[in-house]
Formats: sequence, structure tokens, C-alpha cells
Amino acid sequence: MVIRLLLLAFASLVIVSCNGENSEVDVAAFADLMEMRQDKDAFFKSDSKSPLPIDERDGFEGLNYYDPDTAYVVEATFEPSASTDTFLMQTTTDQVRNAIKAGTFIFTVNGQEGRLAAYQFVGSEHQSYFVPFKDATNRSETYKTGRYLDIEVGEDNAYLLDFNMAYNPYCAYNENYSCPLVPAENELPFPIKAGERSWR
Repeated sequence: MVIRLLLLAFASLVIVSCNGENSEVDVAAFADLMEMRQDKDAFFKSDSKSPLPIDERDGFEGLNYYDPDTAYVVEATFEPSASTDTFLMQTTTDQVRNAIKAGTFIFTVNGQEGRLAAYQFVGSEHQSYFVPFKDATNRSETYKTGRYLDIEVGEDNAYLLDFNMAYNPYCAYNENYSCPLVPAENELPFPIKAGERSWR
């Protein structure tokens, strides 16, 4: 019932701000996002692979998120890197990850231009770009060391970045995990008020 009411409210907002064709796409995307968040909450609470410490799962009532916002679904241009030399990406522990900088996403959100480097881990079978980032909400509203985006590799250099999909690293819930740190080049000077918020 709660999700149905949220869908109706979101649909009303979209119809006011968009034409009919786009509104249908946005409402469908919103429904997918809410279902994904429900599934993630269920995984965190009940799955044996949940990152939550076992003694905190019974009282877990769900992760914290910003409300979905189409202003944070933005067009981006991908500029491939001239060099794909490997480097060692630092983590929250003494472990390091072999990675390459595949390129850079260039975009505008709320009138401000941003650039985020996209990485791939050596030996990974996932056909996606790993985009860790910091922004002006860190510590006050979102996890202190930043958040992540996973972007599926496309066929050309035109992309949509959906910051509603931004998520926290597992070490936000359990310090026993080793999580990649955000490189300095991926620190945005403006806020990204979309996606996952601080858990507590």
C-alpha cells in the first residue's frame, strides 16, 4: 500500500513536469527503484550474506534513502582514457585493488558541471564501470567516505547517470569489510541529494 501511494504521488509530479511519453518511463523507473530498495532491505535483514552484524539484523527496519528525484537522472558523455595502465586503488584496510581508469563521465546536474572517473577492476567479469564519488552531503547526510555507482558499459559514449542508484559501501555497515576509497579526482564540490543516505 505504501509503495502504491508513493507511485501515485510520484506519477502526479512527473505528469506536471514532463510530457506524457516521458512520464510513463519515469513512473516505470520509479517502480523498479522502489522494488529494488525493498529487495535490498530484505537481503540486509534476512540473508546469510548480509553485511549487517548478526546482532543488528533483528532490529533492522530498512536503509535510509533520499526520495527519488528525476533531477538526478542526467545525461553524460563518456570520454575514454588515453591510457589504460593499471594502478593500485586504496581501500579502507591495508588491501589494495588492481584497477584501470577506463574514462571519465562529464555531466551537468542542477546547473553544475561534474566529472567522475570510471574504473574497472582487473580480472573482474562484470561488464560495468565502477564510479565511486564524494559530494557535499558526506558526513552530514551521507556516508563519510563516499558512495558508489555501477554503470553498465554501453555501445557508445552517451549515457544516463542515475544518482538515485547511488549506494553505500559495505563498510558503512560493518568495519570488517574492505571497501575501495574514493580517489581525489572523484570528489564533487556540490551536493548529490539522491540515492542512499547514512544508515545511522
